[in-house]
Amino acid sequence: MNGVLPNQEIEKLIEVGSITSDVPIDPEQIQPASLDLRLSGKAFRIRASFLPGSREKVEDRLKSLKMHEIDLRDGAVLEKGCVYLVPLLEELNLSQDIQAAANAKSSTGRLDLLTRVITNSGEEFDRVSSGYCGKLYAEICPRSFSVLVRQGMKLNQIRFRNKNTTLNDEDLTALHAKEKLVPGNAIIDDGLGFSVDLRPSQGDLVGYRAKPHTGIIDLDLIDYYDPAEFWDEIKTSQGEIILDPGAFYILVSRESVHIPPEYAAEMAPYVAMVGEFRVHYAGFFDPGFGHNAAGGSGARGVLEVRCHEAPFVLEHGQVVGRLIYEKMSKRPTKLYGQGVKSNYQGQRLKLSKHFKKSF
Repeated sequence: MNGVLPNQEIEKLIEVGSITSDVPIDPEQIQPASLDLRLSGKAFRIRASFLPGSREKVEDRLKSLKMHEIDLRDGAVLEKGCVYLVPLLEELNLSQDIQAAANAKSSTGRLDLLTRVITNSGEEFDRVSSGYCGKLYAEICPRSFSVLVRQGMKLNQIRFRNKNTTLNDEDLTALHAKEKLVPGNAIIDDGLGFSVDLRPSQGDLVGYRAKPHTGIIDLDLIDYYDPAEFWDEIKTSQGEIILDPGAFYILVSRESVHIPPEYAAEMAPYVAMVGEFRVHYAGFFDPGFGHNAAGGSGARGVLEVRCHEAPFVLEHGQVVGRLIYEKMSKRPTKLYGQGVKSNYQGQRLKLSKHFKKSF
């Protein structure tokens, strides 16, 4: 069976030594279609982001780019606007028929914490070539908030596949007719399009904008921080907002998203021509997200939006991204929202789990 490997197949990769770690892997790291990756006990402050290129190892490039080493074992602050490189606890020894892709976890993306996985001889972020054998590293750049991190924290996740089984538009149309991926008519054009909700059914709160000068966020503290200390409310009764250059926003999709159990999805940014902004930092949607049987009826997609060079008017219903669906090699034995810690099942507009639920 070809496709994205489910949790039971990830367990087998660990058993046969394709995924290893000197610190035993916790079963809670294994998600329905991905594995959470953990920070090691050290980080390096580096001068700039980089990719090692096809002929170099990360450690060789690090020699000329590192500024100083930071001990994460008892916790350390990663400062806003700085770039860090952290070796991960997990290492890979993949067979030639297995490749992988990484992405930030949902809570990571909602903090505007840019984190990407790189490998030795890597020429792309967040991509692991088939047959890769070696260490994994997380490049971390806090964009809006300085954060306190420790060894063992999970900021990234990784998916494994033995063949790309991405659905084309014809297959996606057929799946929507069968499974109802979004309410009503689906916008299907190189993936399942989704739009922004700027006309809420109640009230006029449509999103949040990160404040420019805030305190530190300890990533271990859940339901702890007062949102008003870190975020400004974005309200409108006009069905549109103006995005400010350099600002970071949390918005929500108009559509409720459904990922059937036999499929996984990845959020891809919409084409650059639609506007001066980027949507998505955390792009994986696990099997069962928004699935009725997994308690996810009505789950919206939360949008992490950063505006670029020019102010931009964003209107209600404007298509801002797309979901790329891919077949699972097998149905997972656990689904998002069932038997796993799922902070965002059935969500609507919602900040990361670190903030108290009432504004």
